[in-house]
Amino acid sequence: MSLRLISSRFGLDPLAGIRKNQKFSNPLYRKLFLSDPIWSFSARTARCLRPKYEMDTVYLRRSGDSQELHINFRYTNQELRVDRDFNFCRKINENIEDALIRIRNNLEKVLNKGAKKSKKKSLSDLKDLSGYSLDEIPVEILRSDLNKRVENMTFAKLLDEKLSDLKLRIIDKHFQIVYNMPWVVNLTLPINIMAGFRVYPSKVELQFSDRNHSIGKWYKAKKPTSGDLERGADWKHCGDGFHYDSTNNDIGHFLKFKLTPGNEVGELGPTVEQITKNEIQAGPGKCPFETRHCFTKSKLSDDSFRIVSYNILADLYADSDYTRTHLFPYCPPYALKIEYRKQLVLKEIIGYNADIICLQEVDLKIFDLDLTPILGSDELEYDGMIAQKGTCGEGVATFYRKSRFDLHSKYEINIGEAIRNIPQFQILYGKIKDNEKLLDRICDRSTTLLITVLKCKANGRYLLVANTHLYFHPDADHIRLLQMGFAMTYISHVYEDLATKLNLSNKNELSLIFCGDFNSVPECGIYKLMIEGTVGRDCADWSSNTEEAVQNVTLSQPFNMKSACGTPSYTNYTHAFAACLDYIFYQSNCLEVEQVVPLPTEDELQCHTAIPSVVFPSDHVALVADIKFKSI
Repeated sequence: MSLRLISSRFGLDPLAGIRKNQKFSNPLYRKLFLSDPIWSFSARTARCLRPKYEMDTVYLRRSGDSQELHINFRYTNQELRVDRDFNFCRKINENIEDALIRIRNNLEKVLNKGAKKSKKKSLSDLKDLSGYSLDEIPVEILRSDLNKRVENMTFAKLLDEKLSDLKLRIIDKHFQIVYNMPWVVNLTLPINIMAGFRVYPSKVELQFSDRNHSIGKWYKAKKPTSGDLERGADWKHCGDGFHYDSTNNDIGHFLKFKLTPGNEVGELGPTVEQITKNEIQAGPGKCPFETRHCFTKSKLSDDSFRIVSYNILADLYADSDYTRTHLFPYCPPYALKIEYRKQLVLKEIIGYNADIICLQEVDLKIFDLDLTPILGSDELEYDGMIAQKGTCGEGVATFYRKSRFDLHSKYEINIGEAIRNIPQFQILYGKIKDNEKLLDRICDRSTTLLITVLKCKANGRYLLVANTHLYFHPDADHIRLLQMGFAMTYISHVYEDLATKLNLSNKNELSLIFCGDFNSVPECGIYKLMIEGTVGRDCADWSSNTEEAVQNVTLSQPFNMKSACGTPSYTNYTHAFAACLDYIFYQSNCLEVEQVVPLPTEDELQCHTAIPSVVFPSDHVALVADIKFKSI
């Protein structure tokens, strides 16, 4: 995060108050919650998910080699005043009679309540209603002739049987037993939704199912006078699929999402539905990136492709008291929350119609739950990968449009960890290893380099796309320049290795693009290294920290590189600092720039003092360029 770099320059503590989101995915809690020996879900969770079990069907589910078997069914009996979902979790090697006793005990509790509510108001009259007293209620598994009872068998053995020949009998009902049908384990909707932005589930967990074969339907309604959205609202169908693009006409409405899980053989599991907790709110109005979208309305084709580089500001750094009071005090707290910002980020990225997207400061949960599901949809057709930066929970991510490119290979290294270890780094490592303070500092950094090798479907040529986010500290120009030197050394090695393995007679068939947040202004050594090809031992960057000063080191890189977007005045704009820190470097003998999408004006950046703001989701702005393969 570039602002942390600058805040230190003004005497602020760049790490104070930073905290991770502790609410996300606690494995221990999930294990305890879902593996209860009696109930697989609490009653509260079951109500929230509202599964629509097929009548007279009992669902058995077991994942892989798990020792747990989940049992789910719905029992209804109008006379007994019972309409209840039952959800159990049993051990796979348990005798089925023991599990049936547990089911029977829980059923008795429900029947007790039903009998008390019946007209006769007497438990002794239950037999008049059902034909059975409480101590006689039959719960058993029968073979298809409905006469022969299955006994002395574990669930593991039962699953070896032909399940279509078995039934679960509960009082007067016979349930067909099905195994590992498509299932929705978890479905949640976003808490805050703005009109004019894409709505999608904030979390979906499917079992024995996938999105491509599942059915999603959206409905909208205003809260009825009764206040009961489930029973009293007039729900109107408004969309299909896993996302819904809301409009201003939806302001004041609640949304309901119904999801029917499916698999590739056409089986459909129970439908689950969820209603948003809040109504759709008005959006922030027109955002400056929507003006930029005027330049990217059309997708590119043939030898041209569009590339985006964007530091999207990790929630890890934005969501803290220190951030709100010191780093971005001008930004309303709600606009710093990831639930708000991710709506803007996705709308902005989608509107660029890019073929390649290089992102920095990507939270792992945002990659998994937001970027991958939406960008990877059938509509957008992106595939993506992320390289985590150490253990901090964020990293760099690269997406490419599958209709334009095939993935040939990818490479990922942590530069700090690799300095002492990989052969390609040994020459440069040998020149700095005697400076212990310098070496410890650069090796402790978690800077990651992600390389994606793509093959263009239109012409068969290859792109080597590198993506990184260099160290932020203001006294670390020497560290960043060394990181860039190591990065270019590794890129050069991969490039030469690919050219040999692909047997390229003309190296122009393989082109390099290097995107990222380099945390370096054009006057520093990184820009000189990339554009001029060399940096001498007299470069001022080497002395940015006198105790760690780099001695007698020169750097060079073999490619003819240019900056696609030049050196704009600002790619990072905060109240404490504004400068050009981000670049799209491209190999100019193989590629040429066709269009650079204009950046926001300074007036737009200053409209809310600085960025991030209610209309800018990050402290950086996206770089967008249209690039074309040159003729070979």
